[in-house]
Amino acid sequence: MNTYGKLFRITTFGESHGPAIGVVIDGCPAGLAIDENFIQTELDRRKPGQSKITTQRKEDDTFNILSGVFEGKTTGAPIAIVIDNQDQRSKDYSHLEKTFRPSHADYTYEAKYGLRDYRGGGRSSARETAARVAAGAIAKLLLRKESINVQAYVSRVGDIQAPAYTTLDLSKTEDYIVRCPHPETAEKMIALIDETRLNRDTIGGVITCVINNTPTGLGEPVFDKLHAELGKAMLSINAVKGFEYGSGFEGTKLTGSQHNDEFVNKGGTIKTKTNHSGGIQGGISNGEDIYFNVAFKPVATIMQDQQSVDNEGNEVTVSGKGRHDPCVVPRAVPIVEAMAVLVLADFLLRAKVSRI
Repeated sequence: MNTYGKLFRITTFGESHGPAIGVVIDGCPAGLAIDENFIQTELDRRKPGQSKITTQRKEDDTFNILSGVFEGKTTGAPIAIVIDNQDQRSKDYSHLEKTFRPSHADYTYEAKYGLRDYRGGGRSSARETAARVAAGAIAKLLLRKESINVQAYVSRVGDIQAPAYTTLDLSKTEDYIVRCPHPETAEKMIALIDETRLNRDTIGGVITCVINNTPTGLGEPVFDKLHAELGKAMLSINAVKGFEYGSGFEGTKLTGSQHNDEFVNKGGTIKTKTNHSGGIQGGISNGEDIYFNVAFKPVATIMQDQQSVDNEGNEVTVSGKGRHDPCVVPRAVPIVEAMAVLVLADFLLRAKVSRI
């Protein structure tokens, strides 16, 4: 599917080496003030060519709003946003017309559809995520009205781990090209990514996302649990291999008496002493911080020869070409935020019709 959401719904379109990519947003309430400078800022956080540790493809990622906004406010009609592609080098992929790259979607797309756009991966390219970030910017503007804040940051690259989010000043995330708000750790991460790049290889990492001021009651019982939708949204991002929220896998090492979040009355508001639940219980937000980790694999395109086969089963050598990230996580931070706010915007609208 190319569509996500039920009430706040997005449909993305376009390919990496086509003329443009874009998104149609349906269900955004009328009267929302649209800050186009903010949307561009969000796109700039994701765009390529930001620093020495990202791909050197150059895309301005400027956008045009074609519908759904009049005199600076949403009309309630579908919002269509288009982002032109500017710096395609399709010739970099001509040698892959009949070849399957290791750990890419080449083979599976051809097995499913009987053909594929081999230029940069076509629809399977992470270029598509720019459309999600544009839609996420509008969702962020909607969540601002409810004072909900979503902040992601790079918490691990390879085996270099940042301290827990509760000890960090997340407002400093954008101060570092690796988007880790801990100076000593950021320096080590940058050095590792640069070393990996010089070795013509890639490396993976983890992005942590923290959501503050979430109202209680977001999420649906059974199949549309809040954490289930967050997991689905994160796992839909290119290169994501894992998702955990709250105590996650570490929680399996605790006993129930250690893991349970006891309720307390703090100034007339029901809170919990601890937050192993990650702000979600029974699939519904409880008002505490929602926090989760998203694991990204090493970028599959490496500047080394690899063995593979072509579409006739013949053994071939694949040579890495083109411009690719040595580590995807710094540029994926705004993508994780975008998918998180799209989930929250959808559940926020659904919550408004769940009771009188």
